[in-house]
Amino acid sequence: MAKYLRTSSISAELENLIRDARKELYIISPYLKLSDNVKELLNDKEREKVEVRIVFGKQELAPAEMSYLEGLSYVRLYFSRNLHAKCYLNEDKMIISSMNLYEFSQQNNREMGILIDTANEQDKLVYEDATKDIDSIIHNSEDFSYAKVPQKKSPKIKTEEKKKSSPSNSKLVRTKDLSLETGISSRKVNSWFIDNKLMYKKDDQWYATKKGKDQGGVEKDGFYGQEVLWPAEIAGEIKE
Repeated sequence: MAKYLRTSSISAELENLIRDARKELYIISPYLKLSDNVKELLNDKEREKVEVRIVFGKQELAPAEMSYLEGLSYVRLYFSRNLHAKCYLNEDKMIISSMNLYEFSQQNNREMGILIDTANEQDKLVYEDATKDIDSIIHNSEDFSYAKVPQKKSPKIKTEEKKKSSPSNSKLVRTKDLSLETGISSRKVNSWFIDNKLMYKKDDQWYATKKGKDQGGVEKDGFYGQEVLWPAEIAGEIKE
């Protein structure tokens, strides 16, 4: 069952949660200022190619903080102005806490928190309910990475190739746009494309299959590497 955490325990369990992340890591904190220790842990996640999503709010990050995070290829930043929740999770555990990921909070404030561990059957439903809200927070946040970082120019495509790759000549959209349109998380949208053999990932780059290209998928360079854009109307086919 869920475990109650005091201030020092929150800091210790949070470091363990980051350290133990193998596939994904979510950091949700209105105020964000990373300690050197947390930065070292995030550097480890970068080396291990763990997908990290950070949602912050209330105010923009300090330039030095922003510069550090933008330098990590596997980190994506989101900005939610009305964010007040503080939550941290990997694929197995979650901490819901009063504590921001802010060095001052960790060292000076008296905080309370709860550790949820899916190894305990009773905690699984709580974890799943909370992740639905986290998906909603991200869907309604500004993708700060794309907003603040110039996109790489994509190579020019000949008219014939463009017509072939997008038969309907409709507006091409990103996975996030399809997620917002369908109400399905970006992770599940990507899984739908993979399961239907329309897209695959190799060496951390996304590629459209022949079938995907026939459906209008177009590969494009982005800040986080190659991605695939899709005709907007494909949203009607995506199922959870």
